[in-house]
Amino acid sequence: MDERFSRQQFLGPQFDSLATDTEIAIAGLCGGGSHVAQQLAHIGFGRFQLFDADRAEESNTGRMVGLSAQDAAQRRLKTEVITQRILEINPAAVVVAHPGPWQSAAGTLKRCHVVFGCVDRYQPREELERFCRRYLLPYIDIGMDVHGGRLPYQVSGQVILSLPERPCMRCFGFLTDERLREEAHRYGNVGGRPQVVWPNGVLASTAVGALVQLIAPWSGEQPALYIEYDGNRHRLFPSARLAALQNHRCPHFPAGMALGDADWSPGRRVA
Repeated sequence: MDERFSRQQFLGPQFDSLATDTEIAIAGLCGGGSHVAQQLAHIGFGRFQLFDADRAEESNTGRMVGLSAQDAAQRRLKTEVITQRILEINPAAVVVAHPGPWQSAAGTLKRCHVVFGCVDRYQPREELERFCRRYLLPYIDIGMDVHGGRLPYQVSGQVILSLPERPCMRCFGFLTDERLREEAHRYGNVGGRPQVVWPNGVLASTAVGALVQLIAPWSGEQPALYIEYDGNRHRLFPSARLAALQNHRCPHFPAGMALGDADWSPGRRVA
């Protein structure tokens, strides 16, 4: 075992080689995505596809881990910043930066082993999940939000594992037509969603732990598919929605649906 990873032997004798060969896609690198990328590099994951079209700016320094004041002042590409951080942690890693929408590299995305969605809005989440279901890719979604117009504010978040033939984000009630309509109506009329570094860190760590648990089941249990976060009470807990979906068959992405359609597009509905 590589001495760098001697403290994680409990993950199993094959974990190091498995992590090295696992291809990870991360869509969104500012908040949770910056945490996810660097944590995976620390653990020993060695193949990354990074997707983010934006350049860093001063307002990102409060939530993008690894972003320096100089990076922000220079307005470096976020993919460039996180690529550099990963390689500083793990010089042997293979990192491919895509400074544009993930749809422009869909052929690359479908060859990954797992996709992390670290995006702010519901519509991109639905597009990512739909794509991953079509190509039988595990999709791990993380996000946080701040609710309320005045004190006390409510901080919440979630980690959702969307796995083939298991409940999807619509099954869980996280994605709904109403939410998508409301988002489309207000998009462009308000500023960015509130974001702070510590809830993103909690959620990213939980998501990374879920991936490790999926591929190296050291605990003897599979991770919960929907984990909720109460930021006011600093609590993580399996969603109450899980109990109602124990033997649920997802109607939105049924088993046996056509896979890898050549005419797939972000606007096309599966069901």
